[in-house]
Amino acid sequence: MDDDSLVEGARAVGQIAAHFTELKTRATELTAAARAQHRGYFVPEEGLEVRSILASYWSGRNALLELIHDYRTDFAADGPPKDIVFLTAFSAALVLVDAARYLRESFHDLELVRAKLNEAAEEFGIPAGSYDQVQRSLFNPRHAWHLYHAIRYFQANRDLLEKQCSQPPFASLWSVVTSLEHRLDVPISRYARASLRARGAALTRKLTLTLLQRSMYGLQKLAGLLLAEKYVRLGHEPNLQEDIRRQLAEILRPGDLLVVRKEFAITNYFLPGYWPHAALYLGGVGELDAIGIARVDSVSKQWTRIANSVDDVKPLTVLESMKDGVHLRSLDSPYRCDSIVVLRLPLPPEDIATGLARALAHEGKPYDFSFDFRRADQLVCTEVAFRGFEGVGGVHFPLVRRAGRPTLSGSDLIQLATAGDVLSPVAVYAPRLSHGNNGVIRGDACRAVLKEVSQ
Repeated sequence: MDDDSLVEGARAVGQIAAHFTELKTRATELTAAARAQHRGYFVPEEGLEVRSILASYWSGRNALLELIHDYRTDFAADGPPKDIVFLTAFSAALVLVDAARYLRESFHDLELVRAKLNEAAEEFGIPAGSYDQVQRSLFNPRHAWHLYHAIRYFQANRDLLEKQCSQPPFASLWSVVTSLEHRLDVPISRYARASLRARGAALTRKLTLTLLQRSMYGLQKLAGLLLAEKYVRLGHEPNLQEDIRRQLAEILRPGDLLVVRKEFAITNYFLPGYWPHAALYLGGVGELDAIGIARVDSVSKQWTRIANSVDDVKPLTVLESMKDGVHLRSLDSPYRCDSIVVLRLPLPPEDIATGLARALAHEGKPYDFSFDFRRADQLVCTEVAFRGFEGVGGVHFPLVRRAGRPTLSGSDLIQLATAGDVLSPVAVYAPRLSHGNNGVIRGDACRAVLKEVSQ
């Protein structure tokens, strides 16, 4: 785990905590309206709003679970700062518990709302009974037990932990923890019951570990149990091999869209389609300078950072919206995948420069867990390309309504490319779809592979 991963994790927790606060407001206002009218049912517009809130909640929840699980560390002497790793995972767990308790406190006794929250939302892959699933996880004694050591470590090291969070972005972790720590006031009897169940299992074999190690073990065990509710392969670390990266390096041009998939990833769920994520390739410093990005005043700050990274091991060549927001990243970020598609816009260099400059202007904004293209203050991954290139040189991305809101998924981009509209597929690496071809496929053969799963 490197310093960039620590910063990304801290930013993600802070942004998801703020997002959940916004969701609480939306949910409370919606319920108040329904109760005020004494209808006993949701009108269609309210029903769509509930589905949107539910999709946003599950997206944020899964992002936090994946973050906790990915913070695996053996706490080696030369490893990442131990307390920052702990605080990131602990604050993520607090946000999860707070959201689940809010749902219960607000809606558990309202049969109308509970029934609506338990409805399936097929367009986002949300199964029926999702609300009940969350509540079972909240009141599961085993889950409470896995939080026990984390709570103990926090209480024993509170002053030291606060000092570790004196500077951004880690200061946001302390704000989350101190505002939500009261949500872990679980009766000790629940820990006792769970402790008895855990005896003889793997947890009791960890008693020789330090309290910090036990706290992280418990948090990751909790995340693993909740992740296991979906089809995931714990421990799988997606990453493109070096020979595939070399082949792609020969192909990529500024303005290309990278659409990727991680197998067995929890974040594949509750996102529409087979291809859940996209990033915008900016290009190298020389390529960007050649098309004039260096002379665009509106993105001078971004250009300076890109140019200053040219000699880094991982130069900044990608603009990508992930759970921590829209940021400049290296190709290593989208390359942490199992399958990748390179899509290209049919635009001349001057239009590519215009689109990239427009997209770069959104750098630093939060991730949009609501998948709502009606607002531009938060961006989902595909929205980076949409905000950059929509209307440039006649480019038009048709938006698809999901839960009553205009959206554009990674799979929507693939469909546009296979149909020959707006985009062209220039390369694909997808071993699970290419029937034994484990190399990068180029040219016209790409469409045949992508049509295997274009929905």
